[in-house]
Amino acid sequence: MSKTSIHNDPVQSQSNSQQNSISSDGIDRRGFLRCMAWAGTGLIWSFAGGVPVSQVFGQSQRLIKPADFSFIQISDSHLGFNKAANPDVTGTFQAALDKIDAAATPPDFLIHTGDLTHSSKPAEFDTLAQMLGSKRKVFYVPGEHDTSVDDGKMYLERYGKDTRGSGWYSFDHKGVHFIALVNVLQLEGMGKLGQAQLEWLKQDIATLKSSAPIVIFAHIPLWTVYPDWGWATSDSEQAFAMLKRFGSVTVLNGHIHQILQKVEGNVTFHTAMSTAFPQPAPGTAPSPGPMKVPAEKLRDVLGVTDVHFVPQHHQLAIVDAPLSGAPVAPQHPTSL
Repeated sequence: MSKTSIHNDPVQSQSNSQQNSISSDGIDRRGFLRCMAWAGTGLIWSFAGGVPVSQVFGQSQRLIKPADFSFIQISDSHLGFNKAANPDVTGTFQAALDKIDAAATPPDFLIHTGDLTHSSKPAEFDTLAQMLGSKRKVFYVPGEHDTSVDDGKMYLERYGKDTRGSGWYSFDHKGVHFIALVNVLQLEGMGKLGQAQLEWLKQDIATLKSSAPIVIFAHIPLWTVYPDWGWATSDSEQAFAMLKRFGSVTVLNGHIHQILQKVEGNVTFHTAMSTAFPQPAPGTAPSPGPMKVPAEKLRDVLGVTDVHFVPQHHQLAIVDAPLSGAPVAPQHPTSL
């Protein structure tokens, strides 16, 4: 896909990609590549009464009003990874933190959507803690790289205080209800939430008003991106059936190391770039995994996600920011 194939009308692109859906929560390869081109331009999302409005990043932001608060999503830092795709993941993670610290308005908190470490080693967790420091407020969910060695025991010892089960929890912040879900411990080819967590979710949202904005964050995508690579959560439909009564639900994930956005009904899905290395677009390589790009292009495909919320206008804006400072670059098959 060449640069000329990027759509000039992001809203129309979203409509076209949805028409290519192969299921209620998945898209076929053609639809995926369209959606990647659209997301690759870099979008600011605003939500008014659950209706999405998008702007290409860098254009006039007249639709986005001053935010009541903002938070930053970081994902897939993979501290401990040292292969050719990025021999210095500590350096790129620090660059992400520097970018966050340089923001004109500090975020209220950070959300890390998993794969904090690459091998679940104590030294890797220690490095993460040292780099983040004690002054930053951070909310975590685990990735499979954080739980594969000991079923998440070390992760829970460090980050499991006041959580339930294998690490799920919720909290409220300035009128928004945040829900942290864990879908990496009962892997059956794809992510899985499990019955205990689904029952907890039902109880957690039972007393919320339908007008309450909800932000859900987990590691593996909660919609079917590409099941052949396990990029889906097998029982996510049960969770979203409980959320149909809410007017605004935003879902933030990591795991696939690239930007992909989808709006379906009242739910907006957004996956984030990694701070460690990119991965190929679904179906464009024999398997997922670290994707090597030219060294001078690496920081174009690594980054963070800045989320702003304006509760009095029921608006949410999502802005992806590569570490290089360049516009968000599409990851298309020719980059493999």
